Amino acid sequence: MSENTTEPAPKSASPALAGPARRPRKPALFAVPVLSLAAAASIALVTLVDPMSNAVATGTLEPSIAELSELHAQSVTLDSTTATAAVALAPRENFSVIAPPPPPPPPPAPVVAPPKAAAAKPAPKTTSPKSVSSASAPAAPAPAPAPAAAAPNPGSAQDIAREMVFARGWGEEQYSCLVSLWKKESGWRVNAENPSSGAYGIPQALPGSKMASAGSDWATNPATQIAWGLGYITSRYDTPCGAWASSQSRGWY
Repeated sequence: MSENTTEPAPKSASPALAGPARRPRKPALFAVPVLSLAAAASIALVTLVDPMSNAVATGTLEPSIAELSELHAQSVTLDSTTATAAVALAPRENFSVIAPPPPPPPPPAPVVAPPKAAAAKPAPKTTSPKSVSSASAPAAPAPAPAPAAAAPNPGSAQDIAREMVFARGWGEEQYSCLVSLWKKESGWRVNAENPSSGAYGIPQALPGSKMASAGSDWATNPATQIAWGLGYITSRYDTPCGAWASSQSRGWY
């Protein structure tokens, strides 16, 4: 080989191993305005809010609690909103707060008494026709008492009736009423009959067959008719005089 053979040049480092070349950094253009804005905001916050007090910046011109304390006032009158916050700080700031007096209560509504109901007029008294007639017309005279009856003939129908009247506990007065009553009705005849009504016998039973309850010989036996007649009088008028009074006033018994 020839001595003039050139040696190979040294190999340069690989770009992947050497890494990219670093460029010098330039300051960011937006950093300056941002820093300026932050500084201005901090100054504003320091100006509006005092970190050593509890006062809060507001958009109104009302004095803060801290400003009131610097005046060394003994008392101050505030509106209701500021006074509420000032009362809490009053002992610490050495001043008293006088809240505005509350508004006076509204006057009570007038009480209107309800109208009095008109007193009910008493209804006019009405007089029934019955009371008018009884007041205007004179009272009817009491029935005349029956005249005293004479002693009956022995064995006659009146004699039988007298014994039955006494047997019921009645006296001569009731017997006299019975004699007058049946004398008017039938004349004390056993077979007396009223042609218009059909009443029959001494007591004028209507119809005559009613007397069958006292005996089957009711058509001919005076004792049967008298027994039935006294029973009827007792059930309707209690006594012969009661039946006589009804016959005198109404015409029948």
